[in-house]
Amino acid sequence: MTESSPTPLTDHSPNALAAVEAEIARACKDARRERSSVTLIAVSKTFAADAILPVIAAGQRVFGENRVQEAKGKWPELTAAQPDIALHLIGPLQSNKAKEAVALFDAIHSVDRPSICQALAKEIESQNRHPQLFVQINTGEEPQKAGIAPAEADAFIASCRDSYGLTISGLMCIPPVDEPPSAHFALTAKIAARNGLKNLSMGMSADFANAIMLGATHVRVGSAIFGHR
Repeated sequence: MTESSPTPLTDHSPNALAAVEAEIARACKDARRERSSVTLIAVSKTFAADAILPVIAAGQRVFGENRVQEAKGKWPELTAAQPDIALHLIGPLQSNKAKEAVALFDAIHSVDRPSICQALAKEIESQNRHPQLFVQINTGEEPQKAGIAPAEADAFIASCRDSYGLTISGLMCIPPVDEPPSAHFALTAKIAARNGLKNLSMGMSADFANAIMLGATHVRVGSAIFGHR
């Protein structure tokens, strides 16, 4: 699949967003949290504008994309029509895309190496635009995945702040697909707490209720809203 050919809508139900919202509300109630403490990020990666428009019409305003180039191709027109939309970059960021990322996104969830820190710091100062920044933690230490190893997280977060002047909003994790996610969510929350970070981007369509129970403030839900890619 190419970045320029987003997937058309498949089996999206008009009630899908409402069902996800209801599940978030239940999870918040079970965790004795306010519903307002959790931001739902509707993951629209690979979906074209005609699939996204019904979700916007249903009231969703926060969306997640994996690739800068794909987002750049479809979102400016959508946000021009709906200026209160917030865009989150939830996929890996290359240093040479930092300028476009800072210009386009309201949050970046994949800060994970010094070269990205340097590029973001430069563009944040140049553009005077300050997206929320999340450090990605590779909780499973999977070699194929981006992110900082848990043992290196404290030093990296300190470096983001002290060496690059970045304001880190929180942490993000993607647990291994073949392991129960709870331990990975709990580990991410523990690292965040000892570094004074309040935001936790964790939980996807299959496990976001569990993530909310363990402290998630941002859940990234795609297939449960848009259908299968």
